Amino acid sequence: MKLSLPSPSQPDRPALRFLLVFATLYALWALGYDGLVGPDGRLDHALSANLAAAAGALLRAVGFAAGTAPANPILVVLNGQPVVSVGDPCNGLLMYALFAGFVVAFPGPWWHKLWFVPAGILAIYALNVGRVALLALNHAYWYHSVDFNHHYTFTFVVYGAIGALWMLWARRNASGLLVATPALQGAR
Repeated sequence: MKLSLPSPSQPDRPALRFLLVFATLYALWALGYDGLVGPDGRLDHALSANLAAAAGALLRAVGFAAGTAPANPILVVLNGQPVVSVGDPCNGLLMYALFAGFVVAFPGPWWHKLWFVPAGILAIYALNVGRVALLALNHAYWYHSVDFNHHYTFTFVVYGAIGALWMLWARRNASGLLVATPALQGAR
């Protein structure tokens, strides 16, 4: 099977364009993160500390004695006991990048992308704050299931929500993609 880029004499191939743009954006993200952002660590630490503080604030808002450890701002404390440490892989940065990359790569009006990407990232952030708060409660009140819930339950919920946001974006903007790509016309 020979793949070629669309030329002015060929009809546009939106599915191929999406895959190429998404792959390019992901490669740029990976190079930028692995080469600059990740090794520096400041963005990850700031995001992890912010997430821990927001989870502590959410727990306080619903009546729990919660916060972060003064000497370790990524550590959520509940009733004076350390319960959850927000590590760099769990701070949501990769989820924000994947979500934004999908929306930017997928066909759709730029003015909609300008509001949908920040709104989606804010929704993912809020979900992640809730995830950390629930893991803190899980650790404090039924610690035997924390590992399972962290690695499976909440991963499924968070990525399911991101998938739902992607589906919302795709369904609202897929008409041009489906019309221009005969193989996908039956997907409607």
